[in-house]
Amino acid sequence: MSFTIPTGASAAVLVPSAPMPESSVAVEGPNFDFPLSLQAFIKSYERIGFQATSLGRAINIVNQMRAWRLSDEPIADDEADQYRDPAIRLQTRCNVFLGYTSNLISSGLREVILHLVKHKHVSVLVTTAGGIEEDFIKCLGKTYLADFNLDGAGLRKRGMNRIGNLIVPNDNYCKFEDWLTPILDAMLAEQVETGIVWTPSTFIRRLGKEIDNEESVYYWAYKNDIPVFCPALTDGSIGDMIYFHSFRSPGLILDIVRDIRDLNELSRNSKKAGMIVLGGGVCKHQIANAMLIRNGADYSVFINTGQEFDGSDSGARPDEAVSWGKIRAGAEAVKVFADATLVFPLLVAATFAQDVRGDKHD
Repeated sequence: MSFTIPTGASAAVLVPSAPMPESSVAVEGPNFDFPLSLQAFIKSYERIGFQATSLGRAINIVNQMRAWRLSDEPIADDEADQYRDPAIRLQTRCNVFLGYTSNLISSGLREVILHLVKHKHVSVLVTTAGGIEEDFIKCLGKTYLADFNLDGAGLRKRGMNRIGNLIVPNDNYCKFEDWLTPILDAMLAEQVETGIVWTPSTFIRRLGKEIDNEESVYYWAYKNDIPVFCPALTDGSIGDMIYFHSFRSPGLILDIVRDIRDLNELSRNSKKAGMIVLGGGVCKHQIANAMLIRNGADYSVFINTGQEFDGSDSGARPDEAVSWGKIRAGAEAVKVFADATLVFPLLVAATFAQDVRGDKHD
């Protein structure tokens, strides 16, 4: 019997390694043998690997957005006079464009987004119709935890609407119609009497004023003068209400042209611009396309579960956006392949929420 290892097998298995670069970071998870603060625990994600490391990178990128000031940069030869003032340069920050899909307002992420808007951590919001109406609907009635496996036909008979494992009683939408219809009447009357031209963003601002409820994201957007853009405003219950209103009192006009100009100009005039986008679809691409106007975002964090094999923009990784000029070449960018309800609260806890504990980026 031979005890000699076959040469070919040995060479195939025992291939010598090239030396690792000195900058290499070893994989290491959290050590629960010692007490860990929340911040230390989240910090440990950077070295776990896979999507945990992507989340760690996203946290670092968001903190770069938060820390940047125009005073960090040399004064350009063609700099406008107002931006040559050292005080103005110190106060000029990165504009953060936050996008999210409607289901996230239906979920408990609504309160996380509310925190960001209430404390002026973001400059611009972009969402879909459900991302607007579900906020106001929650001011009028509760959304409840349920189950993904509930029978749709049975729910329909009971007047219950399912959003994943959440339930919204249909009475909530009836309350929403009762609240919204007089506002639509008033807006139409103002349009006729004063010639005002409403846009989706000014419409949302008006609703934020009318709700007068501190539990509303858009109340705080109104209070803090944070614009909210919704290119697909009619794709939801708001669209249903506008549809019904068009029969009772026709004539209300919403101008989307002015909104796209305003959104693109906010992007173009940003000294630095960062994207944080939860989910895909309209909210992701509308922000990314606005970044094209300024030759790309400086910082980008995408969080969604979409895949790129079908060519969808929702699933596309940041490097695809670089090819379009929507993210600058060499910019800080990452995609976290994850459900936003799992990871976005962690990201906010490690970044924006630090201001509550006194670690302010002022």
